[in-house]
Amino acid sequence: MTKPIRWGVLGASKFAREHMAPAIHAAKGAELAAIASSDPAKAALFLAFAPAARLHDSYDALLADPMIDAVYIPLPNHVHLEWTLKALASGKHVLCEKPICLKAPQIAQIIAARDASGLLAAEAFMIVHHPQWQRARDLVQSGAIGNVTHVDGVFTYDNRADPGNIRNKPETGGGGIYDIGVYTYGSARFVTGAEPQALHTRMQQENGVDTWAQVTGIMAGPMGRFTYSATTSLPCTTRKELICIAAKAFYGVPPPFNANVFAEAQLELRQGMRVTTERWPGVNQYVLQVQNFGDSIRSGAPYPCPLEFTQGTAAMIDKIFAGAEVIALT
Repeated sequence: MTKPIRWGVLGASKFAREHMAPAIHAAKGAELAAIASSDPAKAALFLAFAPAARLHDSYDALLADPMIDAVYIPLPNHVHLEWTLKALASGKHVLCEKPICLKAPQIAQIIAARDASGLLAAEAFMIVHHPQWQRARDLVQSGAIGNVTHVDGVFTYDNRADPGNIRNKPETGGGGIYDIGVYTYGSARFVTGAEPQALHTRMQQENGVDTWAQVTGIMAGPMGRFTYSATTSLPCTTRKELICIAAKAFYGVPPPFNANVFAEAQLELRQGMRVTTERWPGVNQYVLQVQNFGDSIRSGAPYPCPLEFTQGTAAMIDKIFAGAEVIALT
């Protein structure tokens, strides 16, 4: 029997407790072995579904634990780079939440540490592991729907009721682009294999973070050039969508980023008056992410979302910020 990958979690965040830690516990070939938090009460909540997990009172203590093979890092954005490098230096494989770095050049440090150590390090861009998104990519890159002419992505939600949230603070790497732009930009790159050629961004800011951003421009890749638009917003009702328009058909991916959390994962393909809907009920992309991570560690097979892909999305975000036109909507 193959020995399971023994995971530790740095931090007792709500997202880790509700999604990723249960996914680690449920994944084949994985064991949720330890939680690190300075708050014993928060850490103890993880024992409800993983009663055998050890509790560490500091991140350093978990990294020093010889019984841990890999760590998941759900900490605030501004410390992702620091703790990813520390984890690799301690001999642990690393799966870090998005964005793994706040600037694209910083990812080169992680790539160098990864390569020097022989360990696996990756950003937790979970959607690429879901068959919903693999199908969306295959429809484009196989040429089945013709050359892409336009991709449109939207991700908005309202977090005004929680002003103390780390997503509303510039010092913790807050703002809509770092939090949810990763999805609208990264999904377009994943599906099309294209990179931005020209981008224009209009942005609204509040308290030092972007609260609304609209990106338009041109992207180019193996399937040619196409127009692109993406909207992110924090003080707005929830809307999540990606639409890909091509010469022969177009499709939507509902719900695009939280499959089976808000609704069943689907892909709606429209060819003239014909509509075909594919569904993936019950598929957990977080579990698939953990299993793929473990498989790559064991076999050395390429990981579905390597740091080189992550670096491309980070470079796109850098361009978006660099060329942003800050405007007032009121």
